[in-house]
Amino acid sequence: MKKEINKVLNFIDLHKGEENKRKVIENITSSISFRGSNLWILACAILIASVGLNVNSTAVIIGAMLISPLMGPIVGAGFGLGMYDFELVKKSIKNLLIATFVSLAISTIYFYASPFKEAQSELLARTSPNIYDILIAFFGGLVGVIAVTRVEKGNPIPGVAIATALMPPLCTAGYSLALGNIGYFLGAMYLYAINCVFICIATFIIVKFLKYPIAQQLDIRREKQVKYGITILIMLMILPSIYFAYQLFVEKSYRLKTEVFIKKEFTDHDYPIIYKRIEYNSNPKKIELAFLSKKFNNEEISNLNKKLIDYNLPNTQLLIQQDTFNISRDILNKMNSSKDLVDKKDIIINSLREQLSEYQFNNEQITDESKVLFPYISSLVIGNYSYKNAQNTKIIPVVLYQSKKELDKEMNHKLKSWLKIRLAKDSIEVYRQPFK
Repeated sequence: MKKEINKVLNFIDLHKGEENKRKVIENITSSISFRGSNLWILACAILIASVGLNVNSTAVIIGAMLISPLMGPIVGAGFGLGMYDFELVKKSIKNLLIATFVSLAISTIYFYASPFKEAQSELLARTSPNIYDILIAFFGGLVGVIAVTRVEKGNPIPGVAIATALMPPLCTAGYSLALGNIGYFLGAMYLYAINCVFICIATFIIVKFLKYPIAQQLDIRREKQVKYGITILIMLMILPSIYFAYQLFVEKSYRLKTEVFIKKEFTDHDYPIIYKRIEYNSNPKKIELAFLSKKFNNEEISNLNKKLIDYNLPNTQLLIQQDTFNISRDILNKMNSSKDLVDKKDIIINSLREQLSEYQFNNEQITDESKVLFPYISSLVIGNYSYKNAQNTKIIPVVLYQSKKELDKEMNHKLKSWLKIRLAKDSIEVYRQPFK
């Protein structure tokens, strides 16, 4: 039994493949300083990350994280604490503060000068940290410091840079300063602090486990002060993040309940919804809907609001937009601008179902022809779709076809070209209506 246990311990032994400790310390010490090339690399990485957040490009943000040198002083601080080398700790913190200040300054200037001020989803994701961010930072830090102490560094280092994500929170804080949004700034800086602290703590644990040489012998009292300080720092980071995680859970739960309410009261009754917006942070909370053709009187709306309690949606108001003229006029603008709309094709298809009855072609012959030319098509309906804008009313022939599988790009182009010639129209829209 003891032999089996020794085999397991030998299998997971972290000392295997370990780099010479003196060489690791030298490498860590040299990566701390933000002077010359390191400062230029940091500045370029911050600009790249800011552009990525500005245009909502995940790939660009990942690229910036890969070239960022911010991990150096954080890991250095962890090594300093683990070895009780307080000079190394001071040097690491000093350089981290320099890097943080430079990053904030550059990102603030960029976002202040940028003509695009809208907060994109990648940016907003860095304003509300929670307990999961702590787990990512801690285990990412563990992987990072284990890789640093190996002879063969391997692939983990780039992955750690991406997972722990030090650059985006700093750029988000710069965006917040440029726009004067204190709430976003505090959230972003809190996420940055979480990443720094828990990478440092993960480093401290591995340094202690691998028994790196102690720089100076501490008395028991001073050693306890260090441990108490780390414990207090952990609690200061964890407690708010648990609260934020709970708030996130409550919000997700609320949105799930609203979807159940909408499905049972509207979707299951075949009322096509063309607009949906849920305002969770308002008081009272609001569910705003617009329907393609269904009209609700005041009594029905009042009864629906009363039903919100049955779905465990207290302090919530249901608002139904019923100005069909404005909805028809703005439907295309809403499709392009609102993040809460249903799929664009679904909107157009639902709209066409209602309008085709008024603008129906006598298209039996065309349907028969299409089945010969395009065997995959089982049925085809053609109608005129009209919509109004500020200048005029446009009427476009629209084709809805049914098929078991969607036509490929080439066949779809042929179908469209044939219909243009067959109907003698310059412009035409073609959509597939899937089988139910």
